[in-house]
Amino acid sequence: MYVGLKMLKDFVTVTPKTPVAKVQDLLEKQALGMLLVTEGDKAVGYVRKADVSAALPSVMSTLEKHEALYLLSRLTVDKIMHRDIVTVHPEMEIEAAAEMMYQKKLSGLAVVDSTGKLVGYINRTVMLDFLIEEMGFRQGGSRIFFEVEDKRGVLHAIAGVIKDKGVSIISTATFPLGGKRQLVIRLATDDPSEIIAELEAQGYRMNTPDDFSGEWAR
Repeated sequence: MYVGLKMLKDFVTVTPKTPVAKVQDLLEKQALGMLLVTEGDKAVGYVRKADVSAALPSVMSTLEKHEALYLLSRLTVDKIMHRDIVTVHPEMEIEAAAEMMYQKKLSGLAVVDSTGKLVGYINRTVMLDFLIEEMGFRQGGSRIFFEVEDKRGVLHAIAGVIKDKGVSIISTATFPLGGKRQLVIRLATDDPSEIIAELEAQGYRMNTPDDFSGEWAR
């Protein structure tokens, strides 16, 4: 999946001269963590909810209320915005963008084209939607989860068992856990019991929550 296929194209931005009071209102009403700051069609920075919160006490604590409210109305984004904006391109793999957000602790990324024009935005909500979509959750069915050997042909053999039972695969995912390879398959059936029985007969052991209860009980 590419960033350009999941990015938001209709989103709110502000300019360096937008009053901070308006930014606060936008962040609260739309439940956003940050807003991109633009000049023309370029992204020049961003402002976070935390930046607005940090700016307000310093104003409110040293002035009379009416003076503080007046200065707050005059305080603009350019005084508190971050200019070290991180951008990505539409053709970037969305997994790479998610890793970038995780490593840099970002709540969103500006998406720009080859000329630097702002064409989209991705945030944590987009990433969660991507995860749900990739795992096929919205398509229903049922999920099986088990440990497999990390060797060639394993997935092909398991897919053969599922095919022989006349069931389609909605999604697959593998990940390491405890030094071993885990496989998660979502099946287009509400009753995977026959498939589970056949896989167990072939030596595969299904995982259950009880197998990992010690991990989240620590």
